Amino acid sequence: MNYRFPKAMVFHDGRLAFRPTAGSTLAMFMWLPIGAALGAARLAVALTVPYRYSTPILAATGMSWRLKGERPGPPPGHGRGRGQLFVCNHRTLIDPVYVSVALDRQVRAVSYSLSRLSELISPIGRTVRLTRDRDSDGRAMARLLDRGDLVVVCPEGTTCREPYLLRFSPLFAELSDDVVPVGIAVETAMFYATTAGGFKCLDPLYYMVNPRMCYTVQFLERVRTTAAMGREVPSTDLANLVQRKMGEALGYGCTMLTRKDKYLMLAGNDGVVRASDKCSAPP
Repeated sequence: MNYRFPKAMVFHDGRLAFRPTAGSTLAMFMWLPIGAALGAARLAVALTVPYRYSTPILAATGMSWRLKGERPGPPPGHGRGRGQLFVCNHRTLIDPVYVSVALDRQVRAVSYSLSRLSELISPIGRTVRLTRDRDSDGRAMARLLDRGDLVVVCPEGTTCREPYLLRFSPLFAELSDDVVPVGIAVETAMFYATTAGGFKCLDPLYYMVNPRMCYTVQFLERVRTTAAMGREVPSTDLANLVQRKMGEALGYGCTMLTRKDKYLMLAGNDGVVRASDKCSAPP
């Protein structure tokens, strides 16, 4: 039977990435004990083995990734101690991990809400928490760049499963002379590694127990953002430009939908994450 929707489906929730027929549901329950053991082994390898060795080991278990295109070269003015800002679309909580794997270098991820469990099992070190206060968040990211760090930010502010990009927050365009857009695509066989109404701390674990999955990382050409830093061009224009370039590279549609739109539709709130959803106590 063919189903026709009056509008494109951008937001949906639930963990299952397959149609739950009787046969596929039975296969899922039969897989779960194996998947839990395999997921624990994958996590152990990811946390303890260097990228260059862990990549082929994990690929042999069905957990693969691929680099589309080439890695970016050193930024202009390299050697002066200034870091590089990487701007990527947001598919799951572990996007920065694969940017780090693709670069073969440690990065610093900035995030608005992250569980203690997700931080604990992250192989790229401590994540910098943002506050949704524009001035405070701008200063935090600027300090990281001034220290020479490679900083990964997801300006959508939340994940999107479908081939669409949500509206980009323009703050990133005001922090650096240039940014490197990074297109991210994710394929999973059984479980989605995102949720709006469930326990977010379980997102990486659901990803790990998939029978097979693949991340695709694509570095795009640098976009100069000096004009936004000097207030010559509105930062929103440059944010829209980066979104458009990323959408063209990925084949994704660009929308003006926001994080708030997603949570109002799926969870009935404005996206403020409760401590119980994060599986952690308030700090």
